[in-house]
Amino acid sequence: SFIGQMLEWSDSSRSNHLIVLEDAGRVVAGTLFHYLAKPKIGFSSYLAVAPAQRGQGLARRLHDARAALLEEVSTGSYSGVLIDVVNPARLTAAELELERGVGSDPVNRLQVFSSLGFKRVDIRYEQPVGGEGGGPVTNMDLLFCPREPADSVPTALIVAAMLQFWTPWLGLQTARGAARSLEARAGRQELSLIALV
Repeated sequence: SFIGQMLEWSDSSRSNHLIVLEDAGRVVAGTLFHYLAKPKIGFSSYLAVAPAQRGQGLARRLHDARAALLEEVSTGSYSGVLIDVVNPARLTAAELELERGVGSDPVNRLQVFSSLGFKRVDIRYEQPVGGEGGGPVTNMDLLFCPREPADSVPTALIVAAMLQFWTPWLGLQTARGAARSLEARAGRQELSLIALV
């Protein structure tokens, strides 16, 4: 499975973690995330709550548990958590309906992430592969939840984090190229963090 594969991509510079919440022996929520040791940052691949359990604070419980585990594995030195998410403003009406049809509302998702403390990193973010014809996915934003309150994040931190996150998936050469492109799109040393709602 893809989650199993992501959990296996571990070495001394990256640890992978899965936290689940259960109700009567049934998984009702979970988060898959990574601690990237060199840039000292977390990256969340998934945070999901079953539709019937939404609105009960489970996303907050997962977020807090993730923060506690990142605090532990980083010995108190992690800077925050990144996550990439679909930007509903860049979806067609048909794509938006497809998302909603599988119980995933991108507008609501941004509201939840905002309530958890995430802000949009002011950069044109592209997931390097997975888009049309195998090209980049361009309808996503990169969000950051700083460990301490902040209005900006160093570009070098974002670039280093994405390089380390992408490398097991893309290979070092492709990941380096994608990280260089991300840095070029930034064009400055600090990136503003913009409120989601």
